[in-house]
Amino acid sequence: MTDNEWEPKIVAFCCNWCSYGGADTAGMGRFQQPSSLRIIRVMCSGRIDPMHVLNAFLEGADAVLVTGCHIGDCHYVNGNYKAEVRYRFLEEMVRELGLEPERLQLNWISASEGEKFANFVRDVTAQVKQLGPSPLKPEGVN
Repeated sequence: MTDNEWEPKIVAFCCNWCSYGGADTAGMGRFQQPSSLRIIRVMCSGRIDPMHVLNAFLEGADAVLVTGCHIGDCHYVNGNYKAEVRYRFLEEMVRELGLEPERLQLNWISASEGEKFANFVRDVTAQVKQLGPSPLKPEGVN
């Protein structure tokens, strides 16, 4: 990477039991991931408040990922169903804010799916590189 090559800042909210384990498995499996990824570990994807996602954008994230256990595998029974409802609300909010839909993405990733996690992050990073920096990014934030 050259000094002038822009790397998007990606914030990923990962549930403790599945997708955070997937991120860990990706690391242990040495699957390449962008260094600009920032993971926020939450106990359950159902605990991700829409304000957390909107704050991530306002604090300079170029994209936000919401990840959790596969539907039916939630350790808290129905947390991922709640996450999906909140995600649909956030999709509308992102559209209202004028952001491209690629900047907010949801994916269900289990602890054994390290390669899937790494591929997901790389795909989103490539999409966001095409879009450029988020228009909500505060001035002076890289």
